[in-house]
Amino acid sequence: MTAKQDLKDLSLEELEKLTSTLGLKPYRAKQIFQWLYQKHAHSIEKMTDLSKDIRKMLSENSYIGHLTLKRVDQSKDNSKKFLFETSDHNGIESVLIPEKNHWTLCISTQIGCPMKCRFCFTGEKGLLRNLSASEILNQVGTVLKTDNFKDKLPNIVFMGMGEPLSNYENTVKSIRTLLSPWGFNFSHRKITVSTAGLIPQMKQLSIDLPVNLAISLNAPNNKIRNRLMPVNKKFPIEDLINIAKNYPISKRKRITFEYILIKDINDSDENAYELAEILKGFPCKINLIPFNEHPAASFKQPDEDRITKFRAILLEKKYTAPIRRSKGSDIAAACGQLGKSINN
Repeated sequence: MTAKQDLKDLSLEELEKLTSTLGLKPYRAKQIFQWLYQKHAHSIEKMTDLSKDIRKMLSENSYIGHLTLKRVDQSKDNSKKFLFETSDHNGIESVLIPEKNHWTLCISTQIGCPMKCRFCFTGEKGLLRNLSASEILNQVGTVLKTDNFKDKLPNIVFMGMGEPLSNYENTVKSIRTLLSPWGFNFSHRKITVSTAGLIPQMKQLSIDLPVNLAISLNAPNNKIRNRLMPVNKKFPIEDLINIAKNYPISKRKRITFEYILIKDINDSDENAYELAEILKGFPCKINLIPFNEHPAASFKQPDEDRITKFRAILLEKKYTAPIRRSKGSDIAAACGQLGKSINN
């Protein structure tokens, strides 16, 4: 007996093939897609503009996957952290972040993380498994429905638990559904994929999707980056900068570099000048993120004067370098803290 398929694990093209094998007309796939992602149907039986016979046929071959929302924690800064439980009883987290004129939803792509960056709590225990496309998309769908988003969709950042490009197939499949006019219908300008620097997948992403790219850099040279991010030993900083400089993006977009400022590690004036030099020659944005302290790392956040001086050097060198104060630290929802409260 063939196992049933989770409809949310299927791309629109794959769903069209499924409906075709069931003898349904091509437009039925788009109709089902709209039920899944625009009407947030949790069961095939709810798809009431499909005949009972079609719903019965679909139910015999497929189902609609879901995540169990276990808890929503709200920060004093109005950030919200959503704790989900998967069907195999693992926890994943997503964070809804208030910005000046919009919301940003930070979603996860893996349970744990294989990158083992020394400043990040999520990677402390390594990777348990990849999330399916359905599990990625259900984070978005649940938050949109729970917080009653209608006309103005939030920005989506693939910056939660895991390395998105390490789960390449499911990350790309979920983004295509986010972008589909029959799916969530997001603009590509609203979606950003973050990576620690998996160069082969970055090259492929530039071919596959027109979304924004953020690179977790965190160091101005190989010595420091090797210490903080083991991935640098395989894909050294000069190769990473080279692909960034040649990454095909529209004139209206810029690559973002994330730089976590860690006291006495990568926050000196010398580090700032070196960072400005290695990024010289192409327009980019440098997000400066003061380290969010947590028990799994002995690192400390620099004091305000040091952060200000580091930024001033980058501004002097004509870079756009905002200080990004991570929100939600009081509920362990800030950058590098996800996974901390899953078993609590």
